[in-house]
Amino acid sequence: MIREVIVVEGREDTAAIQRAVEADTIETGGSAINQEIIERIKLAQERRGVIIFTDPDHPGERIRSIISQHVPGCKHAFLPVSEARRKGEVGVEHASPEAIRRALSHVKTEMPEAEPEITMEDLRACGLVIHPGAAARREVMGILLGIGHANGKTFLKRCRIFQITREEFWKAYTQMEETLHE
Repeated sequence: MIREVIVVEGREDTAAIQRAVEADTIETGGSAINQEIIERIKLAQERRGVIIFTDPDHPGERIRSIISQHVPGCKHAFLPVSEARRKGEVGVEHASPEAIRRALSHVKTEMPEAEPEITMEDLRACGLVIHPGAAARREVMGILLGIGHANGKTFLKRCRIFQITREEFWKAYTQMEETLHE
């Protein structure tokens, strides 16, 4: 049983989570999160903790951002798009139980006050921004760091709030380079 309450987008996500692990969920009902849902998530965060586990797409990121703004200190689980895709659709509900368990075993906790160790210059130096293959490179790095795929600005923010160290960052960069040159 997972102690924290897992926040997902809908019923099919809850079903996928429950096929993979024993856990309680809160469903946002999509990206139109109302105040009642926010209050329920706040209560869950106070009592048990919360893991935000939304789809690896734009609406999922929007939901993740809204919850993070209203409920500080949440934990986050990220699925790579490649493990959440079926028949052209992307979502937690399409992931295998193994992929869900793997994502939940690499949960990251927000630390908004953290001093950044990674800079925009680091992202530029690694070809994660202002590079023809920047998006693909960020996707690989996001998987290796366990922070999900994001645009450059959001990727840098996640490095800060999840306290990614320079050591972790450069180790992932080395792995990414090896992966891309195989």
